[in-house]
Amino acid sequence: MKRLHPIAGTVAILTIATFWLSTAWSELSGSEQLIALVKMTIPWGFLLLIPALAATGATGFALAKGRRAGLVGAKLKRMPFIAGNGILVLIPCALFLASKARAGEFDAAFSIVQACELVAGAVNLTLLALNMRDGLKMKGRLRRAPA
Repeated sequence: MKRLHPIAGTVAILTIATFWLSTAWSELSGSEQLIALVKMTIPWGFLLLIPALAATGATGFALAKGRRAGLVGAKLKRMPFIAGNGILVLIPCALFLASKARAGEFDAAFSIVQACELVAGAVNLTLLALNMRDGLKMKGRLRRAPA
């Protein structure tokens, strides 16, 4: 479990970063074909992302062994926001955008949902990075800031 947790967490963070950067890059390119390709590919990435996030959460709770204070507590407090953001915002946005892209509908609704997805993705990346940082501190791989 001690090996699975950081591996699954790293896979999750890299997958979300790939989604986010691919989206930003495709939007900046201005190519509707590239945007459509990226938007239709992202839901397939859920086949990697969802098990990675589930493994990260399950192993994290197991490794916490009931502790709720300090860095473990901070990590545990972030998890409901990460999960809620993913389930309630990011997955529906990705499915909506894939559907619109498949139909070639790059309208105002597409742009608004795309903006929401980018913001929500940046929030999740930030929260996951904070959890990774705290995990590295707990393992002694990063120095803790003086109190």
